[in-house]
Amino acid sequence: MTETSSNGVVAYEVIDRIAWVKFNRPDKRNAMSPTLNRDMMEVLDLLEHRDDVGVLVLTGEGAAWTAGMDLKEYFRETEALGLAGTRKAQRESYGWWRRLRWYQKPTIACVNGWCFGGGYGPLFACDLAFAAEEAQFGLSEINWGILPGGGATKVAVELMPFRKAMYHAMMGENIDGKTAAEWGLVNEALPLIALKTRVTEVAQVLLKKNPVALKATKDAVRRVSTMSYDDAEDYLIRAQEAANSYDNEGRKEGLRQFIDEKSYKPGLGAYDLSKQKA
Repeated sequence: MTETSSNGVVAYEVIDRIAWVKFNRPDKRNAMSPTLNRDMMEVLDLLEHRDDVGVLVLTGEGAAWTAGMDLKEYFRETEALGLAGTRKAQRESYGWWRRLRWYQKPTIACVNGWCFGGGYGPLFACDLAFAAEEAQFGLSEINWGILPGGGATKVAVELMPFRKAMYHAMMGENIDGKTAAEWGLVNEALPLIALKTRVTEVAQVLLKKNPVALKATKDAVRRVSTMSYDDAEDYLIRAQEAANSYDNEGRKEGLRQFIDEKSYKPGLGAYDLSKQKA
């Protein structure tokens, strides 16, 4: 059953341990407003530690994923409140993107349509991203006289080669989902009609993995990207030791099934979680 946030601008439904979370302002191309940003934090709070949720998918209602920040509500109306209003709006938007980056469960962006400007924040926050070939990606800020803020410039440089990122930010031209995949903004692009099926397949694979190891892995990939090799090596040793102390049985069960039972091969799939002691 589909439920909605307090103000109705975020919708969510849990099906077979996959939480499908939707931007729910289709009449505004799912543009992110201060209200939507607050509601998104509310929904993330509700779902993060639910036992019946193993993966979170972020998508959009209607023909857009999100057209970025609502120029009227996020910019003009908050700026009318002075610096305090602007800073409050920034905290609320950046806050849930940060929360999503370090979310307890694996996250997937299912980009069904337009993804513009501020939408690059939650796009990067999701661990994996899949897009419809028909989707449109754009940093349109330069077209109305500002730089791609809200982390969008950082996302472009983080995910794309330098020359692609510079062209994308300076030209204000849109690219389709197929090009977004070629440039590194998303993992894959496929026809819209096949998008949900593919995302569901990926989510189902993730649901078979050890959840403690998944959380440690996704955090590690984000952390080590800004570290020297030596610092990353040290961090990863400590992260593995921390994961072992939190869930040592998972590691041992995986080894037992491989070495003793010979029931699976790590290079070909995950061990059977149902055999692991609680």
